[in-house]
Amino acid sequence: MYDPQRPNRSKPRRLAAWLFAMLSVSSAAYAAPSALPGEADAGTTQWRPALHYTPQRNWMNDPNGLVFYKGLYHLFYQYNPEGNAWGNMSWGHATSHDLLHWSEQPVAMRANDTEEIFSGSIVVDEHNTSGLGTANSSPLIALYTSAYKAGSGHRPGTQAQSLAYSTDDGKTWRQYARNPVLTLNPESKNFRDPKVSWYAPGGYWLMTTVVADAQVVKMYRSNNLIDWDFLSDFSLPGIPHQGALWEMPDLFPLPLDGDSRQQKWVMIVNVNPWSIAGGSGAMYFVGRFDGRTFTPENVAPPGSDPSRYQWLDHGADYYAAGTFANAPDGKAVTIGWMSNWDYAERIPTTPWKGAMALPRVLALKTVDGVPQLTFEPVLQYESLVGVGSTTRIKELSVSSRVRELGQLTRGVVQNIEVTLSPHSAERAGLVVRGSANGDVGTRIFYDTTNQTLTLDRSMSGETGFSNAISKQHIVNLPLVNGKLHLTVVVDRNSVEVFAGHGRTVITDLVFPSAHDNRVSVFADGGTATFSDMTITHLVAAN
Repeated sequence: MYDPQRPNRSKPRRLAAWLFAMLSVSSAAYAAPSALPGEADAGTTQWRPALHYTPQRNWMNDPNGLVFYKGLYHLFYQYNPEGNAWGNMSWGHATSHDLLHWSEQPVAMRANDTEEIFSGSIVVDEHNTSGLGTANSSPLIALYTSAYKAGSGHRPGTQAQSLAYSTDDGKTWRQYARNPVLTLNPESKNFRDPKVSWYAPGGYWLMTTVVADAQVVKMYRSNNLIDWDFLSDFSLPGIPHQGALWEMPDLFPLPLDGDSRQQKWVMIVNVNPWSIAGGSGAMYFVGRFDGRTFTPENVAPPGSDPSRYQWLDHGADYYAAGTFANAPDGKAVTIGWMSNWDYAERIPTTPWKGAMALPRVLALKTVDGVPQLTFEPVLQYESLVGVGSTTRIKELSVSSRVRELGQLTRGVVQNIEVTLSPHSAERAGLVVRGSANGDVGTRIFYDTTNQTLTLDRSMSGETGFSNAISKQHIVNLPLVNGKLHLTVVVDRNSVEVFAGHGRTVITDLVFPSAHDNRVSVFADGGTATFSDMTITHLVAAN
């Protein structure tokens, strides 16, 4: 949970206009995305996400209180009930049966005269360890950060961890009478973001929280979610990003390569600024947890560049990522805020600001000899793609040119699958959300010399709302047998690229015109082949 700042970034780099040629392809009939409720209202409806959750109006940032309970996914989030800028921090609330179709609910916990409700988490207290449940229902327990104001009994600006509980399945919430349940001595203005889970080997509740400006994750244990004992601190020697904030930590186990006997622990630390793409981003560490101390493995040496660290996403717009408690089958399902503190308040959307990225499933696999996270859209998204209208292109070769695909491939809400073989091309890739004259388009391309994948949004539409918006996001990614598989999720104001069968993701906001709906392929300085390509038009989920 961050009080926004907006450092400057590099200025945009101009690209030459592209010449397009038409390709005739066969397809089932195009099904246009359905209209959203309230689209007749004033506002930037051309950028209202169709696949990603956003409130109908007002400011939203960090996801909070992620929990699955009685068949429903609950997404709580930082929300301003009073306007379209950061402030009056409260908990908004939405629910979903499938992580895609969300229903906005009434504000769950609202800021008041003495306290704002900053980030936190929710657990199902199945055995009523807190004593706050009823005879007929296990309580939902929220641990959140109280940001105190004058008149609260705390120095204004103090942050401490408080508790609220619900006995009606998350519909209404009551603050615990003796809040806060955890504070520092002396109290701190940067002690926040509690994430709680059940640590089965020890039979206790585990909390990770941060002293944000000290780049420290603090861990605690409790038997009842109310009384907390300190376990240990996690930090790094010679942290190369002094001045950045560590926020929204999350610690959880995953089997390595699907083998439950090789369990590792993953620590997510959201950092702002100093991310891989500039501004805010989500880094992670893999290591061991013995019930008291987290010990990371394969950590970059002190003073290393951000590229030496591991990131959940290599784009600019993925932050405050966390996992759902009580997720079915024990899966690590994560969601992040699709924005960046460099420019979040200047995004040109109204009457809302902020959206959530597509929910993802995390797995831990050995990649290049090192345990790394892999990322895939949730299975429910695959089901949505499965019923969309699809154009298929078995194989297409392009030599030193841009080639626009046929009219039936045009759209603004799409899923694109393709296997790219760069062959002799220096660079090869796709253009999505392109304009008729080639002045607008988001380019996704592979550089064969540098073995990198790039998302280039320098000509993606409206970019002048902030000098801080970074234009190109690059990740090192080797080909496998000369090929690279891409899944590209295109929405009305975003592009998410899942590359190498989940090995990496790049997520970026884009703001093209609603008429910028063309898809092209291109190769520079040689020939490239695009195989098993499918372009699926998706009906709006929200």
